[in-house]
Amino acid sequence: MRIGLIADTHDRLPAIDELVKRLVAGGASLVMHAGDYCSPFALAPFHDANIPLLGVFGRNDGDPAGLSAYAAQGMGTELYESPHSFEVAGHQFLIVHDLGEINQRSIEQHHFVIHGCSHQAEMKTRGNTLLVNPGEACGWLHGSCTAALLDLETKGVEIIKL
Repeated sequence: MRIGLIADTHDRLPAIDELVKRLVAGGASLVMHAGDYCSPFALAPFHDANIPLLGVFGRNDGDPAGLSAYAAQGMGTELYESPHSFEVAGHQFLIVHDLGEINQRSIEQHHFVIHGCSHQAEMKTRGNTLLVNPGEACGWLHGSCTAALLDLETKGVEIIKL
């Protein structure tokens, strides 16, 4: 199973749309979003692609009720307060916007921790946990619009860059 990872979309619709298309083309059957959609319309590319989305709110998501209402219009779109823990295909995931929100013990209780906030793509391990920041989908701070594909079988991560 391949999972698309994205964060910090910040309303940049053309980049979100292209990244979602590339995630789907790369075999993603689910996308996880680590927050900072900003406006409800930033969810439209996920709905248009008809791909399930699991995500958390970031600190720039000023209208969680509006985002939740828009999310409910799409099939399989679920948004939660950060951090949020769940299981996919037998793997424990934690999605958090800002990695500083959680402690080491929370990290160690999961196979994967997906986070955003810093706008910089990175992968690292802590014990048996893989931490992934897919970078900034918007490209506003560092000039590169990025997302990532996670292969659950190999635990490999591929950064997608526009």
